Formats: sequence, C-alpha cells, structure tokens
Amino acid sequence: MFEQTFSKIQLLTALILANGFKREGTGLVVTSVLQRPTLVLNRNWQAVGVATVSRSLVKVWSESARIVDPSDFQQYDWEDWSQLTPSADEPCIQTQWMKLRVPEVIALTKYDRMPANVVAFSRRNVFKRDQFMCQYCGCRPGSEELTIDHVLPRAQGGTSTWSNCVLACVECNHRKANRTPERAGMPLKRKPVRPLWNPSYARFGVRLESWSKFVSDAYWNIDLEE
Repeated sequence: MFEQTFSKIQLLTALILANGFKREGTGLVVTSVLQRPTLVLNRNWQAVGVATVSRSLVKVWSESARIVDPSDFQQYDWEDWSQLTPSADEPCIQTQWMKLRVPEVIALTKYDRMPANVVAFSRRNVFKRDQFMCQYCGCRPGSEELTIDHVLPRAQGGTSTWSNCVLACVECNHRKANRTPERAGMPLKRKPVRPLWNPSYARFGVRLESWSKFVSDAYWNIDLEE
C-alpha cells in the first residue's frame, strides 16, 4: 500500500510539472508525451471522447477509469499498470523512480451514456473538421486561402450541408468550378460527414491505429478535450 501511494505521488508530481510548473533538482523528466491523445470509452466500451494522457492518468488514479490494452483488451488499474515495463520502442513517462507506459485507451468505470452533442453546421466548424486542409490536394495554405466548396455544385441542386461541403484551396476551387469531383477528376481526400463530437477542442488532428479496434472510420473527425 505504501509503494502504491508513493507511486501515485510521483505521478501527481509529473502531471503538475507537465501542466506548466517546473522544479529544479528533482531528477524528474516529463515530455510532451503527456499531451498525446487517449481514446475514452464509456462503461459499455463505446467511444465517447478523447483526452490527453495527463488527464486520462488522473482518471485512472482516481479510480474513475481503467486503462485498456488494445493488444488483448485487458483492463488495468493504476497499481497493475505501473508494474508493467515499457518496451524499448514505445513512448513512456520517465521519472527518477519509474517508467510508466503511455495509455492509448481508457474505459470509464461508471459512465455508460453516449454524448448527445450535435455539431452546428458553420464555417468555423467546417474549417475545424477539415483541419484547415484542402480536401482535394491536401495543402494547408492558411485560412485566407481556403474556401468552402460544394461537392455537388449549387447550380446542380447541391445543398449547404455537412455531407456536401468541404474545404478547398482557391486554386482547386477554381479548377473544379461547377463540376462534381468525378467530372473534374479531383477525388476527395475523405468523404465529408457531420463530426460526431463537438470540434471546439480540436488541436492535434491525430488518430492512433489502436483506436480502430474500438471505433469505425466514421469516427475520425474527432477532437481532444483540454
């Protein structure tokens, strides 16, 4: 019990330092690994959000979540997870006293609902969903050089909806003109869909391969909570 409590204190110190505080002479090494994304599942193992590693470990520490190993779906509490040894090629949190594996998936122990967020269709949210990237050529020229393109042109009956609007750079928008992507020979990078989660927390635009075992490809328009 003493060792478990001591390990938790070490982790708390690491999380405090990772959130902007620095203490000299501790021998503690904390990197941006604490800001990596972690998939959050509800009690029924349905994806309900994404949190940083830092926040996910706090949930595990407080026993409101367990870490899920995507390789075998085994669940771990804090004590069990802290006993695992990271492999040489995987990211880890390293302190003077221990090395801790970085979780990629956690499951909440009590929450069993699904988020009821409905994302409003707006220019700002389209930019966030498409990560400020032209959906035709993949460039990121900056917001001033991006516009919202109707996949099926309005002249042909296209509507302003999540499934028919994408970001396009000025050059691609002019090249496509009033044609469909098929007629213009300009395939989309991905099919436009309504984001499943509120994109107001978008920062990383990162997805981990291990998440594919828990969510479908339709989930990749996702965002991270602070």
